[in-house]
Amino acid sequence: MAESALVTLEDVRTAANRIADQVLRTPLVATSWGEPDKPLWLKPENLQVIGAFKVRGALNAVGALTEQERAHGIVTHSSGNHAQAVALAGREYAAPVTVVMPDTAPEVKVAATLALGAEVVMVLAAERESRTAELVAEHGYAYVPPYEHPDVIAGQGTIGLEILADLPDVATVLVPVGGGGLLSGVATAVKALRPNVTVLGCEPELAGDAAESMRLGERRVWPVEQTYRTMADSLRTGLGELTWAHLRERVDGVLTVTEDAIAEAVRVLATRSRLVAEPGGAVTTAAYLSHAADLPAGPVVAVVSGGNIEPDLLVKLLGS
Repeated sequence: MAESALVTLEDVRTAANRIADQVLRTPLVATSWGEPDKPLWLKPENLQVIGAFKVRGALNAVGALTEQERAHGIVTHSSGNHAQAVALAGREYAAPVTVVMPDTAPEVKVAATLALGAEVVMVLAAERESRTAELVAEHGYAYVPPYEHPDVIAGQGTIGLEILADLPDVATVLVPVGGGGLLSGVATAVKALRPNVTVLGCEPELAGDAAESMRLGERRVWPVEQTYRTMADSLRTGLGELTWAHLRERVDGVLTVTEDAIAEAVRVLATRSRLVAEPGGAVTTAAYLSHAADLPAGPVVAVVSGGNIEPDLLVKLLGS
C-alpha cells in the first residue's frame, strides 16, 4: 500500500475536533510500581462511557457519514467493544445499528450492546465477516469496520495526541494490538510529532500474528482456532491490509505476553492502581511487567484500552 494511502496527522487532528465533545479526554495516571528509570503512566481508556477506546473511532467514522447513509442503517462486526461503540454512535446520531457478534463474545459485552439499542446477530466466530457482508448486500447498510478504515484509525489516533500533550518527554508508548486500528492511529500521531518516541504493539502469545508479521516483514493471518485460545477476547482478530501498512511503516516492534502475565496484569491494575481492566486492556501492563528491561530509558505510557471484563472472570483472576 502506498504511503499516500496511510492516515495522516491532519486526519487525526480532524477526528479530534469532530469527537471532542463526545468522548472523555482520559488522564494519564502515574504508578508507584514502575521501574525508577522507566516510570510507568497509564492511559485509562477503560474509563470511556462504554468502557473502551473504541468509542473514538466509531464516533469519528459514523460522524463522517452523510445523514442519508446514517438513516439507512449501519452494520459492523465485533466481539464486544467496537459493538458497543458503534451502538452508542448510532444512538448519538439517531441511526439504526446492527452488530454481528461471535457466539464466544462475553455476555457482559452482548448485553451492553443490546442495552444501547443495537440489533445483535450471533454467529460462529469464523462467520462474523461473511455475515456482515451479507447484511450489507441485503440491506445496503453503511459498514463501519472495527479497525480496517481510515476514519476509525484516525479516531483511535486521538489517544496519541493526548499522550504527547500530557507527557511531552514520553520515551515509549505501549499499545494493544488485535486488528491494529488503535496501534495504527496512535503510531500515526506519535511518530508525526515525536519520531524518536518508541511505539510498540502488545499482544498475547496465543494471538501473536502481529509479532510474527513484523518479524517476517509480511502480514500473517492466524486462524480463529489459534487466536481464540487467549482470554484476551478483544485481541483475537488479525491485522487487515490497511492496518498492516501502518504498522510496517510506523511501529517499532510488537511484544508478546503469556496468559499468566495477562492475568497478573489484571490483578496489578486492580489492586495497585485501582483500575478494572479486561485482559485485552491489561496486555500493555503485562508487556511492561514482562519486558521492562528491554525498553528504552525514560517515561513509559501503557494504554489500558478497555475494562469490559466478565465479573466471574475478574473474581477468578483476583483470587488466583
